[in-house]
Amino acid sequence: MKRRKFLKSSSLSTAGILSTSLLTACETKKEQLPVTKTIKPIVIATWDVPNATNKAWQVLTNSGTALDAVEQGVMIEEADTNNQSVGKGGRPDRDGNVTLDACIMDKDSNCGAVVYLQNIVHPISVARKVMEDTPHVMLAGKGAEQFAYEKGFEKENLLTEKSKLEWLEWKKTSQYQPIINIENHDTIGMLAIDSKGDIAGACTTSGMAYKIGGRVGDSPIIGAGLFIDNEIGGATATGVGEEVVRTVGSFLIVELMRQGKTPQEACEEGVNRIISKNKDKLDFQIGFIAINKKGETGGYCIHPGFSYRVYSEEGHLNNTSGSYIST
Repeated sequence: MKRRKFLKSSSLSTAGILSTSLLTACETKKEQLPVTKTIKPIVIATWDVPNATNKAWQVLTNSGTALDAVEQGVMIEEADTNNQSVGKGGRPDRDGNVTLDACIMDKDSNCGAVVYLQNIVHPISVARKVMEDTPHVMLAGKGAEQFAYEKGFEKENLLTEKSKLEWLEWKKTSQYQPIINIENHDTIGMLAIDSKGDIAGACTTSGMAYKIGGRVGDSPIIGAGLFIDNEIGGATATGVGEEVVRTVGSFLIVELMRQGKTPQEACEEGVNRIISKNKDKLDFQIGFIAINKKGETGGYCIHPGFSYRVYSEEGHLNNTSGSYIST
């Protein structure tokens, strides 16, 4: 036989043997094959932000994508001047400037972020534009602001009178060493699964109140403040960004879920790793929420009173108190 003909004949024979073996194996184990569970829409957000989760839920129940849901959901908090830790009305840095950080990530691992953005109410939408309209992942400062104007975003003063007066009062006695939690600071992170079973996430903040000008925390950092793997799940963080960055927290939690941990177990492990590196100093707030491909959720935080809000078809609204470690 010629070599080419021999190889062709051998390949066909081998393929036949393999096909027969596989078919036999499948036939034998037919009854053992797992039943695929239909994924139903769900949205989860850090803390008790019913207006934001309600908006995201409306998007999902109208057959919207998880990406649209998380963007439109967190936009509610960015525009709410009563929320002084996100968007317009956020507490300024020690120089009196409101600077915003945000990131967004979709089912295909596309992501976008803005850091130290000023004069724009919706940093999450600018982050999405970075993701979709540029070859980059992150834009910062004046460059991010100029990009936003080019995309049609309007310039707006973000420092409200209430936040300004509080900042001026703070300056009278401050030693420029803000204590965590006294500023009522927090981030909004949101995770969603849509009717197609795809996952997306968003994270947005005005950062630590009265921070050093130029400081950036974990919120706009992919892998720290937010991480999505559409095969596994997603996670997002809240609290002191420096601690999350040091452990690449959200990425860690998704990887723990990849290894078989539930979202709750993964969040607890993520927090405990931070605790283990700060045994002599636990006067800070840190927490995570997570969701896996099955639609299971979890949350864990070093802070009394932590809660996370879940919307799903099973009951629509489930305001869940997250586990916490009291300090």
